Amino acid sequence: MRFLFVGDSMTIGRAGDFTWRYRMWQHLDASFGAPFRIVGPWSGLYDSEADAPVSGAYAAGPGFPADARHHLAGWGMGWQHMSPLIGEAVRSGRADVLLISLGLIDLGFYTDSAQTALTARAFIAEARAANPRVRAVLLPVIPNIRAESDRAFAAEIDRFNELLGKAVADLDRPSSPLLLASRPSAYDIHRDTYDGTHPAPSGEHKLAAAFADAMHQAWDLGAPYGRHT
Repeated sequence: MRFLFVGDSMTIGRAGDFTWRYRMWQHLDASFGAPFRIVGPWSGLYDSEADAPVSGAYAAGPGFPADARHHLAGWGMGWQHMSPLIGEAVRSGRADVLLISLGLIDLGFYTDSAQTALTARAFIAEARAANPRVRAVLLPVIPNIRAESDRAFAAEIDRFNELLGKAVADLDRPSSPLLLASRPSAYDIHRDTYDGTHPAPSGEHKLAAAFADAMHQAWDLGAPYGRHT
């Protein structure tokens, strides 16, 4: 089974991060119980000095193998950036399962909740055109520190999450199932991020757990999330 991580800055991470992708790979490596691969066209972390995804400085170092670092995630990228890219990424990687965390960037800088939801639907259509049997787990947008002071932004996040849930319900198919993961109930941006948005180690574990537990509960894939150091 081939897993493809799709996301924004919370997923790609920056130089010096472990990333929740690493936590998820650790979990799969320890508990999946079947052959799997991590696929995707990119593998780097965001380097703030270069302002580009060119760093290989993962905090886990060689403990995170090069062939497990693949992804389709970018700093400052959202649904509208990934929708034109997902078809080729699915085809070239022969992806079976998409683990998707997108939307904060779109809502914060580019599109409103309604347009962002339409773009998410287009993304799913492009993924299915590349693999009609692809599965996907989608994480709702987690409000960041901006949402604490910007009520309009917070309302757009809430509205988008409603629309994303509706899209998942509308588009779910037995041959290509979709899951809406639960937002981690104990996720606290003041403790689980390092800047109010990007996950610290505790947040990385909670994000990985959201995906792992959704797959296990709905599809009996893998096991409940087990935290690894």
